Amino acid sequence: MRIRSARRSDLRLLQDIERAAGEPFRTLGMTSVADDDPPPLDLLESYRRAGRCWVATDPLSTTGDRPLGYVIADPVDGALHIEQISVDPVAARRGIGRALIAHLAVLATEQGLTALTLTTFSEVPWNAPYYTRIGFRVLPEDELTDGLRTIRGDESQHGLDRWPRVCMRRDLLPARPSAAVAVGGAS
Repeated sequence: MRIRSARRSDLRLLQDIERAAGEPFRTLGMTSVADDDPPPLDLLESYRRAGRCWVATDPLSTTGDRPLGYVIADPVDGALHIEQISVDPVAARRGIGRALIAHLAVLATEQGLTALTLTTFSEVPWNAPYYTRIGFRVLPEDELTDGLRTIRGDESQHGLDRWPRVCMRRDLLPARPSAAVAVGGAS
């Protein structure tokens, strides 16, 4: 598997991945999540230009360098916040999401950020339970930062609070002093 910065030519494929990744929510009765539009191209392009959009590919597969999953992230209150991470269901259970998160952890650590954060559905098996297995913990209300509160407020206005949601955090070890690179650098 290869993780690289997203290219402009990838962005429509990322929308397709998002649509496909939403379909399993339909089986849980979460049709509005399944039917939600993917991030618009201009938003994905802004993440790409800022160097905060990465894709996972499998150069040895029949899809070659075609993205199988992607992640976009923002620095929020000293952490790198995973705004969206999606994997094409045809490539599920191959460690793609885990690899994308590991990539973010390295970048965040090198940038001097202290953690990865995300918001997710607490009762969806491939959401909070999955993130718990890979080292995230649910944040109690008194540990939410101002930035996470703002994100949760935006999600609530978007209707995501129809199902239980949580903020999660995975603390990171500090980087060795020898390496510091910017979170970014898209081509």
